[in-house]
Amino acid sequence: MYKPLLLPLILLFFACTSGGNNDKAAVGKKLILKNATLIDGTGAEARQTDITIERGKITALNSTVDTAEAEVIDLSGKTVLPAFISAHVHIGTLKGTSANAENYTRKNILRQLQNYQQYGILHVLSMGTDRPLLFANQFYDSLKNGQLEGARLFSAGIGFHVPDVKTPAGPPMDLLYRPKSAAEVPALMDSLMQYKPRVVKIWVDDFGGSAKKMDRSVYQAVIQEAHKQQVPVVAHVYNLADARQLVADGVDVLGHSIRDQLVDDELLKQMKANKVAYIPTLTLDEFAIAYAGNPEWINDPFFKQALEPGVYEMLHTADYRTKVKEDPQYARNVRAFQHALANVQRIAQAGILIGLGTDSGASPVRVQGFSEHRELQLLVEAGLTPLQAISIATQNAAKILRIDDQYGTIEKGKVADLLVLSANPLTDIKNTQKIEGVLKAGKWVRGGND
Repeated sequence: MYKPLLLPLILLFFACTSGGNNDKAAVGKKLILKNATLIDGTGAEARQTDITIERGKITALNSTVDTAEAEVIDLSGKTVLPAFISAHVHIGTLKGTSANAENYTRKNILRQLQNYQQYGILHVLSMGTDRPLLFANQFYDSLKNGQLEGARLFSAGIGFHVPDVKTPAGPPMDLLYRPKSAAEVPALMDSLMQYKPRVVKIWVDDFGGSAKKMDRSVYQAVIQEAHKQQVPVVAHVYNLADARQLVADGVDVLGHSIRDQLVDDELLKQMKANKVAYIPTLTLDEFAIAYAGNPEWINDPFFKQALEPGVYEMLHTADYRTKVKEDPQYARNVRAFQHALANVQRIAQAGILIGLGTDSGASPVRVQGFSEHRELQLLVEAGLTPLQAISIATQNAAKILRIDDQYGTIEKGKVADLLVLSANPLTDIKNTQKIEGVLKAGKWVRGGND
């Protein structure tokens, strides 16, 4: 007799009862999820199926399986999809209403990775603002390999910026590599490689004229040196002209939307020919303007539970709303968001690989966990289908992280990182917020029948 999925409609945010999460040790009796509506992440239409999990991996889909010695859970009316992967976040520096170096502790990193896990995000890529603490005493390896609770962490290590230390507000950027010339890049790249970065991060943006932009000869050298190490390069970018030059010079991923104007056919052809991926981070641009008023999600428990202490109160002050609305960059930010929405649709139509990323964790309003679900909603608002948006958050993001051989889709032989929903997100993308359970390597880390 099948056991029902014993889950409350609303789970306490920190109700994680998983204990340790060593992917390699995710053992136990066979788990069979019966009668699930499956969205497998490949772009295929949803179908009803049974999912068999053994030793942390998917061993069968809709096959006749011996249920002896198995735990069987009936998921009739539930939807199962791959856990999400966020390929652009920042970890450890955010705490409360501040983002600073003092916040970067082992405890804070672990806490934030557990927050991501509670929201169904089981891999994140921290984009270039990490600090030596992460890489000491095998801490990073343990996080990357899933041996500690929370989302698995990949890191870009220390990113490359311009020599001018005046940078925009955000996570601490005091430890970035700041070469004065291309000649300094090889030695700095050698230093970075000790951290075994998943990608190399570069900033190519003048932030509306408030900062110096990286010289082309420098970022060309970074791209060349990274590629010698077989490590892809992700560029923070804003302007179409910079994106065009970066693509021509061999960048692998554009890590934000092109926001100064609409993309043209020439760039689309160039990106597709060079197999350049795109991480639009639409929420970054929405959050820059949304809190001039009261966005629809402001009192939603799904949003409030993800907030750092004090942020909810900050967002509700008249002074904060006025500050956002009277920001000299406000009109520019509004146009940027409009261009970002239009450009992601054009880029998707061109068949260019788009992956999920949000820049969550860079500031208090870029809310870890919630941002990833809101990003899916914005992708749909931009004109993509819910099925496309889900593939962006699963298979596509896995491809950008180069982990798609094991993660990102629900297929036989892959790791059982699963998100269980009480409603189908193909009928309403907001249903990704109706989380009933999360499995990491076949082990319940949220919900389940415990």
